[in-house]
Amino acid sequence: MMHPTCRWLGTALLLGAALAPGTGHAQAAPGLPRGFYTTYRYAAYTVYDHTTADPPTRVAGVGGTLTLFPTGAYDKRLRITGPNGPLDFVQHGRCTVGGDSIRFAFTDAKGFDVQRGTFRYDARTRHLTVAIAGYPAGSRGVYELVAQGPAPAPPKPPAQRRR
Repeated sequence: MMHPTCRWLGTALLLGAALAPGTGHAQAAPGLPRGFYTTYRYAAYTVYDHTTADPPTRVAGVGGTLTLFPTGAYDKRLRITGPNGPLDFVQHGRCTVGGDSIRFAFTDAKGFDVQRGTFRYDARTRHLTVAIAGYPAGSRGVYELVAQGPAPAPPKPPAQRRR
């Protein structure tokens, strides 16, 4: 069994790799449901470390927001409160989605990097699940997010011209 301090450090390292600040030049994908591009609240974060026999770690103290913009920009403000106090991860970058794939491009202290994963969006419940490939290879972090605020209004029909 992994020592709790090591597990906490591993979680922080995975988050640091996946959530470092930066920018890129990606574009948002067309055809996603109207409510996809919005601000989400982090509801849960689970780390799957496939290098050990330990069960997945559901990280306590998760909060903050993720805003996805139709321009492909995104803003993350994730806070995890752990045994050593809160860790804040603030990230501004570019996000690309296609099919069930999601890609976050950013620049951090080590330079330009890209984090890849998959996502599922349920338009009915406005629930977004994002799974980011982690380090070491084969591990992943799974974020559960819920859209904030009211659902977007359906598009208005085009105005009819009077003759």
